[in-house]
Amino acid sequence: MVLLVVVFLLMGILVGAVAHLPVPVSLFAGTVIGGWLTAFLLRERRTKRREEEPRAADHLRHG
Repeated sequence: MVLLVVVFLLMGILVGAVAHLPVPVSLFAGTVIGGWLTAFLLRERRTKRREEEPRAADHLRHG
């Protein structure tokens, strides 16, 4: 996912609308987007792990 952010940032700097912004602004925007994606990734992993854990009530019910 981080690789995608880097690739899109570089493509944006070279050919897109980001080419019209100063480089520090572009890097800051890429960092913000990367941070948001990292937070989303961690939240999704935590949610998935909680769903995979067996619940105490299920364990008691099945014996």
